[in-house]
Formats: sequence, structure tokens, C-alpha cells
Amino acid sequence: MKTFITDNFLLRNNYAQRLFHSYVESLPIIDYHNHLIPKELADNKLFPNITQVWLYGDHYKWRAMRTLGIDEHYIAGQAPDKDKFEKWANCVPYTMRNPLYHWTHLELLRYFNIDTLLDANSASDIYAQTSHMLASEDYSAMGLLRQMNVESLCTTDDPTDSLEYHQTLAKANNDISVLPTFRPDKVYNLSDSEQYKSYIKKLELACGFAIMDYESLLNALSNRIDFFHYHGCRLADHGLETLIYVENQKFNEAKIFSKALAGEHISLQEQQFFTFKILVFLCKVYNDRGWVQQFHLGGLRNTNNRLLGKLGPDSGFDSIGDFSQAKMMAQFFDHLESTNELTKTIIYNLNPADNEVFVTMAGNFNDGSIKGKVQFGSAWWFLDQKDGIEKQLNTLSNLGLLSCFIGMLTDSRSLLSFPRHEYFRRILCNLIGEDVKNGLLPWDEKWLGKLVSDICYYNAKNYFDFSIQ
Repeated sequence: MKTFITDNFLLRNNYAQRLFHSYVESLPIIDYHNHLIPKELADNKLFPNITQVWLYGDHYKWRAMRTLGIDEHYIAGQAPDKDKFEKWANCVPYTMRNPLYHWTHLELLRYFNIDTLLDANSASDIYAQTSHMLASEDYSAMGLLRQMNVESLCTTDDPTDSLEYHQTLAKANNDISVLPTFRPDKVYNLSDSEQYKSYIKKLELACGFAIMDYESLLNALSNRIDFFHYHGCRLADHGLETLIYVENQKFNEAKIFSKALAGEHISLQEQQFFTFKILVFLCKVYNDRGWVQQFHLGGLRNTNNRLLGKLGPDSGFDSIGDFSQAKMMAQFFDHLESTNELTKTIIYNLNPADNEVFVTMAGNFNDGSIKGKVQFGSAWWFLDQKDGIEKQLNTLSNLGLLSCFIGMLTDSRSLLSFPRHEYFRRILCNLIGEDVKNGLLPWDEKWLGKLVSDICYYNAKNYFDFSIQ
């Protein structure tokens, strides 16, 4: 059966169709947050089959397969790749109304020109056809990015990373800019003292000197930020349940760090205080370098301890968390703003109940110095589907300025996820087109065309000044 994805998929009126096809369809992609593997890009990897490029590491698909009762052997286990693909194909019809159904067919169509519905009957032919196509250089890692007109992307990298693959990519003078992002979550995670001590040893090797005390830890972080900056990094990212603000004079960050190195127990209050102190230090350094800082907030991670122990993190056992966000977020940003050291900031919300909180918080700290300095980030993770994207856009429109928004990202580990930018662009254009149709906006085509073009490309192009030294 042919797919349902026509030229006007998701575009329900002539205004939406005009905005999408004439103004944003062909714009390049700036994917400023993803989890692609730099080595695969530097090696320009060819994938032997669609399972390896599409199903490996995709916890969205894994969660759906587990829900349908598929054995782990065919998910993250050792089953042959063809068997894994066929099991996924069997599941696809049962994902209707989940974004996976849209994404699956959009990706098959855009990368492989396959306009057949994926199911048990079509699986074998689609596996053979895609495997044959993936042997071509046009379907190498960089070739897949070129197919989607990717201009630049930012991977997510630990401070201990050597960035050797980013260096290889830079020397190759590729037409696609691949830049690192500084992700220091492990630096302030004191929940497991043995893991923390092991991590500090890795950090010592990366910066080239011993980390004996809190001062040398800060020196090591500055050293790594300088190193990342030299290799093109202009963004930092942090994954937290909430932002933290702690006023507690009885704690001392240097003493807490010494206790951690000694393997002593660190209380929850001490962990929070230490996290706060490290984050403040990092944010001030980011401001000095002119970086953008990102905060992904609201995830409740690693909830299934049995399967976490078997498969490890990022395997599909996280959910939306219900945390109090507003007060400490305001205090944290105000602490930086009080010394004029709040750099460009993106806050991503995982709980849709907090959308209004995040938008109004961003507005509190836009100081007129930079267009859209503090951004309410794109619909993220569980929310990057049609309903979640529309809610994010509507909340931003109602309480902020949609015109300043820097648009979509993939937040993905898959090289086949870039049609999500098209998905977002279609939803955006339809939202604006519906307003025109309903008499809520004038049909000023030139201005509305500029509005959607800015959101889909030009705002991000200007916001992330990757040329700064």
C-alpha cells in the first residue's frame, strides 16, 4: 500500500502549503543539539543494513516494541539484524497515532524514496532495497546528512573527550560543519563516589595535570573549555531534573570535593550545593567565551533498575518528571544576572504542564541586549510530536515572541532522524496557515514567509555565531 505522505502532508489549507513550499521546504538545516557519534561521521561510515543505521540505539522504537511484547533479544539483544528489522516492521502498524508512525514513513520516503507502508508483508523487500542503497557512497554518514541539506550540527561531548574525530572532520574541509558541545554532567554528579573518582582520573588524563583539590578541578574545567573552544565548540549542555539554587553557608564546596575524592558519603544537600557551585562557575566561564548554554530539565531517568542493570542508561527507561521548576530557576538566573554574567540560554521543558512557567521565565531575563537571548527551547524528547510541538509553539506565541524562536533540533542518535525538521516545518506552517484561514492573521505573504523562514533557519543562524573566536 502507498503511504499517506503526500506533498501537502500536515498542510491543511492553501496558506500553509504556500508558506511551506515557497519559503521553508528547501532551507538548510542547523541541528544544534543531537547525539550523533562523531567517529561515524569522521569515518564517513557505510552501514551494512537499515537496522544498524535506524534501530541501533533508538529507544523510541525500543519502548514501542517492548510495549507490544517483543522479546529483548530482538530489541537491544543479539538477534540478527534482519530479524530485528522484521520484528520492528511487524510493530509499525500498531504505532498509529504515535509519532513513530509518521517518522517511520517520512524517513523511508525521504532517504530511500520508498512510498510503501512498512509492515510484515513489505519488510523483506524494504530491508533488501535499503541495504542495497546503503552500500552507495551517497548513503554514507555524511552522504545521509547531505541528502537532508544539513549545514551544521552540534554533537554532545563529555569534557574528557579528545575531540579527535571533530579534528579529523575539520581537517577534511567538509561542506557540513560538525562541532562539539560541552556536556559536563558527570563533573557534578556525586551520587556514586567510586564512579566519580574514576571520572576525575579520566579528567586528569584529558587536561594533563593532577586534580587534587577543588581549585585544580576548576582549573581543569577551564582547561577543557578552552580546548573545546579552540576546536569550534560554542555551546554547552546540561541534563538536570531542575536548576538548583542553594544558599547554605554551612557547606563548603572544597570540603565536599575532598570528601568525594576520599570516597566518603555525600549527603543529598551537599550534592545539590556542589552542583550549584559548579554550575555557577561554568556559566560564568561560558559567558566569558560568548557561548550558548542549554538546560534540558524535567526528565525522570533510569526508573527501571532491573533493565537498567542489564542494558545501561539511555535504553528507554526514562519518563517525564514532575518537579518544581520556577523558584530555583528564577534564583539561579538572577544570581548570574546580578553580575551581568548570564549568557545566551536555552531552557528545554519535558513536562508540558510547565510550558507557561518556562516561557515566562525566559521573558524575565531577556534584557534587550540580544534578540531572543533567553529561549524557550523546542519541544523535546517525549514532546517532539505534533501535539507537543503545537503546544510549545502556542505557549511561546501567547506568552513570548514566536518570531524570535530558533526552531527545531533532532536530539537524536540516528542519522535518519533529520526529516524531523521537515515535520516541524510543516506543523509550523500549518499553524500559521490555519490562523490566516480563520481570520486571526492577515495574509501578508511576504511577512509571514519571513516569519517562518526565520524560525526554521535564520534565527538559529544568527543566534549561534559559530564564527566567534
